[in-house]
Amino acid sequence: MSLKYDAILFVSFGGPDGPDDVMPFLENVLRGRNVPRERMLEVAEHYQHFGGVSPINGQNRALIEALTQELATHGPHLPIYWGNRNWHPMLSDTLQQMTDDGVKRALAFVTSAFSCYSGCRQYREDIMRAQESVRGTPPTVDKIRVFFNHPDFVETMAEKIREAISKLGSPDNEQVQLLFTAHSIPMGMSENSRYVEQLRESCKLVSDHLNLPHWELVYQSRSGPPTQPWLEPDICDYLESFHEEQTGRSVVIFPIGFISDHMEVLFDLDTEAREVCDRLGIPMQRAATAGKHPRFVSMIRELIAERAEDLPERRALGEYGPSHDVCPEDCCLSGRVARPPRPSTA
Repeated sequence: MSLKYDAILFVSFGGPDGPDDVMPFLENVLRGRNVPRERMLEVAEHYQHFGGVSPINGQNRALIEALTQELATHGPHLPIYWGNRNWHPMLSDTLQQMTDDGVKRALAFVTSAFSCYSGCRQYREDIMRAQESVRGTPPTVDKIRVFFNHPDFVETMAEKIREAISKLGSPDNEQVQLLFTAHSIPMGMSENSRYVEQLRESCKLVSDHLNLPHWELVYQSRSGPPTQPWLEPDICDYLESFHEEQTGRSVVIFPIGFISDHMEVLFDLDTEAREVCDRLGIPMQRAATAGKHPRFVSMIRELIAERAEDLPERRALGEYGPSHDVCPEDCCLSGRVARPPRPSTA
């Protein structure tokens, strides 16, 4: 079978690999953003608390290895290149390598299941900038659709939550409060995307699948100035109010907005949220992210095959159906003026 693509571009956020990387990495992350330097130094301390190493890089390497094996076994047989937004391997270097290797058309998998500026459009802009920096003719790059309602994504999340619930002992479903968390974003960005809508749909699909009636979507990792409205409630604020209600339920926290353990997961949930629960006497377990779960890896292979082999079926659960293959020009604006994507990135 003739394929439309000759490579996969695995695109992620990036993270430091050691203490000396932390500040240069954060300067890349926050360049052009109105974030107080005090906040940057505070976040830097979070990384240093864990030896200056983000878990995202190791988890991405493991996922790429698992996906490479999956493609070798089941096809389509395409090489995988890895490029990050904020740290090595940088997208510009990766696109140059792909160009040097003769890649003409690539399909990008972005490590974000939901649509918003920072989780979708900004990655497309990053790819465009990398293409502009390349010596020679860079490959055309198309982006795989978001997968917030894919049945294998839902089942992967459900399995991770089941594992967390089992560590609480044997509570019945009425005794479990499920808290889905996602990275907070500015309200202006949220209003220009389907971020909240997609998150709530994923939460509903997972909680219905598990028959867990008590669930809430909360947010974490806010980084903007206090004067700028961001999505709420914050996870720690919610836990305080939850304790005041004296429900008697145990809490399972699942970072639905992350497919791997970013520093935000380790610090904001495993450290700060854990400290709040311990102080208040709330039994709590944090469910693991998707990582390299076999069903999740199989889903990525399916999403690649959809586009590479022009498969007609697009699997999705719930009321919204499969997301678009090609993003509309007004999709996922930042809340500021944003240039439309070029036809070479979709």
